Amino acid sequence: MITTGGMLKKVREMKPLVCQITNNVTINDCANVTLCTGGSPVMSDSMADAIEMVGMASALVLNIGTVNDDTLGIMISAGKVANECKIPVILDPVGVGATGYRSRAAEGILKEVKVDVIKGNAGEIASLLGHKGKVRGVDSDTSSEVSDCRRLARKLGIVVGMSGEIDYVSDGKTTYALHNGKDMMDMVSGTGCMLSSVIGCFVGANGVSAESVAAAISSFTVAGELANDSKGPASYKINLMDSLFSLVPEYLNSRLKVEEI
Repeated sequence: MITTGGMLKKVREMKPLVCQITNNVTINDCANVTLCTGGSPVMSDSMADAIEMVGMASALVLNIGTVNDDTLGIMISAGKVANECKIPVILDPVGVGATGYRSRAAEGILKEVKVDVIKGNAGEIASLLGHKGKVRGVDSDTSSEVSDCRRLARKLGIVVGMSGEIDYVSDGKTTYALHNGKDMMDMVSGTGCMLSSVIGCFVGANGVSAESVAAAISSFTVAGELANDSKGPASYKINLMDSLFSLVPEYLNSRLKVEEI
């Protein structure tokens, strides 16, 4: 069985092309964190460009953080091409449940595109299940995280990664609790978006599985731990990327705090 460090090594050997139609607030950070992980980013917001580019990609990341009617159409069209080409699709339903528009956007993508991985926080996952969790902007407050993670994975037949104080990953059968720390991670806007980019790298290189998504999240949060001696949020973001770039597979394995539940 390939280890988390082994999966990171494979990302760096393969340098997967990760096509991203993403949040324009965090697009530069998402591109840079893809590079720091070992992947190759390509960001697109043009219909013709995205459709052509996704056919060459190893993974497609769709992030609805700043979605509008135009980008939603591009996401769905690119997602369909990815499905035809058997390229994994990662959906980050940022803020779903906070507004009706975001909810309809996520529902539209899930109706039209076969999504392979969803990465969201507890409130976003609960919202996709039809629960009325408390969603404040792009943050959340809800309970039953493990149950919701499993239920959404089973309902959609996908892998779900839930970020929070403890991160959870489930494919509906196997579920992991990931205990590597956050500390200042919540003080930096866009770390959730960046995590989806990291997942795109790992899935693009290692295939879709609960293990590859868990490896991506653990790699990112271990890098977050290593950056925790930063003076503040600005330096933390820089140190987070540097820590991810410098992460050694063997050292990564020694830092993991993962349990199957």
